[in-house]
Amino acid sequence: QVQLVESGGGLVQAGGSLRLSCAASGRTFSTYDMGWFRQAPGKEREFVIAISWSGGSTYYADSVKGRFTISRDNAKNTVYLQMNSLKPEDTAVYYCAARVGTGIITTARSYRYWGQGTQVTVSS
Repeated sequence: QVQLVESGGGLVQAGGSLRLSCAASGRTFSTYDMGWFRQAPGKEREFVIAISWSGGSTYYADSVKGRFTISRDNAKNTVYLQMNSLKPEDTAVYYCAARVGTGIITTARSYRYWGQGTQVTVSS
C-alpha cells in the first residue's frame, strides 16, 4: 500500500513558476513509476508527465514539453513537478500517481495509487 500526498499548489500569474511535491509512504517507492495528471473543471483527467522507477526515463505531454520537468528523490520518497512559463490553460487539480508493472505509462488506468490532488490556478 502506498499513500501519496501532494503539496505546492497555489495561485500564480501567467509566466510564473510553481513546484509541486508528492511525498509517498512506504519502503517501496523506488520500485514505482510516478506520474502527474491533471483535471480541469468540466474536462477529463489528462496525463501531464511521468518518470520511471529508476529516474532514467521521462515522458511528457506535448502541451508541457519545454516548460515542465519531473524529478524524483528515492531517498526522500518524493517526486517533484517543476512548472515554468505557466499558462492559464494549465489551471487544474494536479494529481500524483504511482504504478508498478506493465501498461502504458501515460494512461491513468495503469496507475494503482493516487494522491488527493492539489489545485493550481494560473491567472492571466
